[in-house]
Amino acid sequence: MIKFIILLLLNIFLFMGETLIIKTRDLFPDFVGFVSDINLKEILSDSLINELDAAVNKYAVLVFKDQNITDHEQVRFTEYFGKIEASGKTSNITKDKDRRLSSDLADVSNLDKDNKPFTLNDPRRIFNLGNRLWHTDSSFKPVPAKYSLLSGRNVSKEGGNTEFADMRSAYDNLDFKIKNKIEKMICEHSLIYSRQRLGFDMVRELSPDEIKNFKPVEQPLVRNNKLTNRKTVFLSSHIGKIKDWTRPDSMCFIDDLIEYATKEKFLYVHKWLQNDLVIWDNRQTMHRARAFDDLTEYRDMRRTTVLGEEKLI
Repeated sequence: MIKFIILLLLNIFLFMGETLIIKTRDLFPDFVGFVSDINLKEILSDSLINELDAAVNKYAVLVFKDQNITDHEQVRFTEYFGKIEASGKTSNITKDKDRRLSSDLADVSNLDKDNKPFTLNDPRRIFNLGNRLWHTDSSFKPVPAKYSLLSGRNVSKEGGNTEFADMRSAYDNLDFKIKNKIEKMICEHSLIYSRQRLGFDMVRELSPDEIKNFKPVEQPLVRNNKLTNRKTVFLSSHIGKIKDWTRPDSMCFIDDLIEYATKEKFLYVHKWLQNDLVIWDNRQTMHRARAFDDLTEYRDMRRTTVLGEEKLI
């Protein structure tokens, strides 16, 4: 009995002393936090989860090193922050029979179900090249995603970095006239638009029933995070048109905004090491993958996504 009480008191003491250790970059103290002394294989306490959630809202991107986790452990960790957004027919063109992973995980690798790299002209490879365009996960859904969590199970030897842009700072630094101009703008988002930028014609590649899954949705160009009370520019290569604008004028304007919002002063470049895990807030960032030798290298990247919590329109 005495031994039990001592162990109980010790656990209470350890719980009370539990806290996050987060380092930031000197020049950008409010964008990207590097979390240490945490093991994502373990079950985390409510207090630690709340600290992590607050940190994602504050820094927009969190980096965890040396997290050799399983799919089950990644899913469990993701569910601390909300319900998982299933990967399926509204997010990619991979048939169910060809899936390599469960629907809880988005497979953003270059591998088929036999763990072999996609061939040059495989439609799935061409479709996945869209991840190299600046985008926000699931902006093409009526309720866009909240957080994304990407685990580097096997990383490329060269290239394959992920770049993140801070859409809060991008908005803050906009010219006053541009802020006024975009305040009430509504944009159409669809995977059809982003893949058209690559010359990939989804209308031709998919059946009429399949293409219905990618019907454009409307989103505001300016978002406000209710927790931080900071505005962001809600940009993505999935944007194909501004409401009441011609499409050519829309694309010129959006491309100019993306070029502005991805200047070096707004960026963090993550150079992947084995077993890195990165969380980012899709409400506050934009991101893109960089090129690597995807025809020969085996790059195994697994993403879980937290469902958004509200329609923006």
